[in-house]
Amino acid sequence: MKGKSESEGEEGGLARFGAYRKAVELFDLVVEDLSRLSSDFTLTRLIAQQYASADSIASNIEEGYGRGSRKEYTQFLIIARGSAQETLGRYQRLKHWIPQPLIDHRTSLCREIIAILTATIKKLRTLDKK
Repeated sequence: MKGKSESEGEEGGLARFGAYRKAVELFDLVVEDLSRLSSDFTLTRLIAQQYASADSIASNIEEGYGRGSRKEYTQFLIIARGSAQETLGRYQRLKHWIPQPLIDHRTSLCREIIAILTATIKKLRTLDKK
C-alpha cells in the first residue's frame, strides 16, 4: 500500500493488519477441518470451494496491499470481505460433517474478519473523500 516504508516491506505491513493475520489463521483451520473429510468423495466440490474462498480472503488482502493505491486496496478488501462471507456461509452448511463447536469458532473468526474489513473499508473511503 502506498506510503509504507521500504524497511517495513509487504509482509511486515500485512502482518500487523488484524484481518490478514486472522485470514491466514482461518485458512490453516480450514485445511485442518477439511483434511479429515477428504476421503468422502461426495464432498469434493464443497471442500474445494471452501479452500478457495478461505484462500481468497488472504490472497485479496495481499494483492490489494501490493497494488499501491488506496482505491485499489479498498476494492480488494471488498472482495476479501465477500470471500469471508462465503466462507462463513459454507461453514454453516458444513454442519452435517463438522462438529458444532468447531463451526461456531470458525464462523466467529469469519465474523471478526468481516468486521475488521468493514471498518477498514469505511476508513479508507473516508480518506478518499478528503
